[in-house]
Amino acid sequence: MLTIKVLGTGCANCKRLEQITHKVISDLAIEAEVVKVTDYGKIMEYPILSTPGLVINEQVVCFGRVPTPPEVTTWISNALEAG
Repeated sequence: MLTIKVLGTGCANCKRLEQITHKVISDLAIEAEVVKVTDYGKIMEYPILSTPGLVINEQVVCFGRVPTPPEVTTWISNALEAG
């Protein structure tokens, strides 16, 4: 099972990224744990310069922008294949 973390303090972009992530997981019909990381100290443990950030299985795949659903689908699919 994938562990996906959405890094952000709760701004509109962070919420949008979380919505996209849940939609992609639903569309792919996979099991994944989505963790929302809002604590600034925890966010700073990752090598990102700005939020929102998306981390799949402890690998940062995107930060500083809201990716498109196809991008998120590709990253999740790649993580599943790497399994």
